[in-house]
Amino acid sequence: MIAEAAPRPGPLAVWWIGARPRTLVAAVVPVLVGAAWAGRHAISIPRSLLALIVAVTLQIAVNYANDYFDGVSGVDTAARMGPRRLVASGLAPPRAVAAAAVVMVGIGGAAGIALALLTTPWLIVAGALSVLALVLYSGGPRPYAASGLGEISVFVFFGLVATCGTAFVQQDRLDASILWLAVPVGLLACALLMVNNLRDIPTDSAVGKRTLAVRLGAQRSRTLLVAIVVIALILPTVGALVRSLPWPVAVTLVTIPLAIGPLRVIRTAEGRGLVPALIGITRLQLVFGVVLAGALLAS
Repeated sequence: MIAEAAPRPGPLAVWWIGARPRTLVAAVVPVLVGAAWAGRHAISIPRSLLALIVAVTLQIAVNYANDYFDGVSGVDTAARMGPRRLVASGLAPPRAVAAAAVVMVGIGGAAGIALALLTTPWLIVAGALSVLALVLYSGGPRPYAASGLGEISVFVFFGLVATCGTAFVQQDRLDASILWLAVPVGLLACALLMVNNLRDIPTDSAVGKRTLAVRLGAQRSRTLLVAIVVIALILPTVGALVRSLPWPVAVTLVTIPLAIGPLRVIRTAEGRGLVPALIGITRLQLVFGVVLAGALLAS
């Protein structure tokens, strides 16, 4: 008996699939935490919303750009185990996917320029570097995602830049204690990418894509993943112990039980068996971010 092909999604559903909605948590959480950190004193809703637009649209843009570059270069193949990619699966033509990435960059750029006008022109430099990193992630002559540097980029832009940047635009200043928040946010974003790359080791290796997971191998990648998640979850409490953060942030320790299931999966599962870990880490990052932001606002 021949299995029926999956039904083709409608036009809007196609672009929703390409946006990879589960990954948007990595864009929302740093803005939430950064705004809450500044919100202990004063918070600007318009500036927070502009920061959120920048983060979300650039996340969607990098997803579309990655879809385009990996599709036209042949990195994405029928053997890939993740969600359907627009170009590789034929759901959308390459030019349309590239155009969608440009549109998202345009929307994020407009919001970023508005923030720069309200704060400092240096934000335009940060935005330009973000767009450059977006393009070179899987595009250009030597895509750095294929060289094992994807996690570093995610940590920098979806941890340090997004969290610190959101806090800065609230009050036009920063202090070093924000790093106790930006680092765990960035580490959990890295964990999402690492689970994805751990799942894709066989197919990435086959096409010559040398992600960090491919370079380390499955077992060392699993060990590093567990360490990253554990460090991320305890850092706010350590920050409170050294009096760099308010004591209420220690409540984030209540999210530890949410990490147990995904980490168990990470320790043993392979291929599609890692999908529950991806879902679990996404849920963990979201709950961690909400709890941390609530603790900051309550302090």
